[in-house]
Amino acid sequence: MSKVLELPEVEIRERNWSDSLILQGDTRSIINELPNDFYSSCITSPPYWGKRDYGYDEQIGAEENLSEYIEHLVNIFRGVREKLKEDGTFWLNIGDSYTSGNRTWRAEDKKNPAREMSYRPRTPQGLKPKDLIGIPWRLAFALQADGWYLRSDIIWYKPNCQPESVKDRPTQSHEYIFLFSKSEDYYYDYENAKEPAAEKGKTRNKRSVWQVNTEPLPEAHFATFPEELIKPIIMASSKENDLVLDPFFGSGTVGVVCNKLNRKFHGIELKQDYIDIAERRLKNVR
Repeated sequence: MSKVLELPEVEIRERNWSDSLILQGDTRSIINELPNDFYSSCITSPPYWGKRDYGYDEQIGAEENLSEYIEHLVNIFRGVREKLKEDGTFWLNIGDSYTSGNRTWRAEDKKNPAREMSYRPRTPQGLKPKDLIGIPWRLAFALQADGWYLRSDIIWYKPNCQPESVKDRPTQSHEYIFLFSKSEDYYYDYENAKEPAAEKGKTRNKRSVWQVNTEPLPEAHFATFPEELIKPIIMASSKENDLVLDPFFGSGTVGVVCNKLNRKFHGIELKQDYIDIAERRLKNVR
């Protein structure tokens, strides 16, 4: 069972790090307190830029400038690199967005209340209204320049993607997952990650397009990581009893799948509502 650790009231260095834990607080502060060379993999999805208002000052994703958002994430994941084992991997899910046209707010969507926002970032310098920003690749290249090995871009194709009312472009039905490694040689169990082949009863090496439906979580009003998206990542990047890190834990899907696959996890989450959801989900894992 996971435990919530509230900071700074508890001295984090005295914890038993072999346990699964949810650490409550800002990942920018907590990441530096975690043990070095410790985790087999990091699997996470940070807040997307300009997509949500979580109600916190200086929240990740609410930066005025795109360059600040990318800089913040590069700094966080530089800290993650120190926490990974030398053969560890980092799996990053990140979505794209369009420029706001300098609109300063967004109205509530009845089908998705979480889309309501009291702020919208300005159009980045050099871009135009209605431009696709290209955030995933901008961030991936920044991480590569910071020292990560960029090993794969994976397309998460969502057959049940959220409908859009646009009539001048295709509906977005995919996001990216990037596989990074800390070193040139790293742990990757391709046998455990294999997928079914066309020939009955046969398997093949995992391809780079993954078709996985989203999984809405009604109590949180947003779509969570689908368990079937996370399962092959954990299978490929860790062994039983290994520790997996998620510095943006959210509703806890990485922890849920870790429990099901006999792995341990450390999740960092700021928002108490999400921690409550994660704790309930983890209690129901069998």
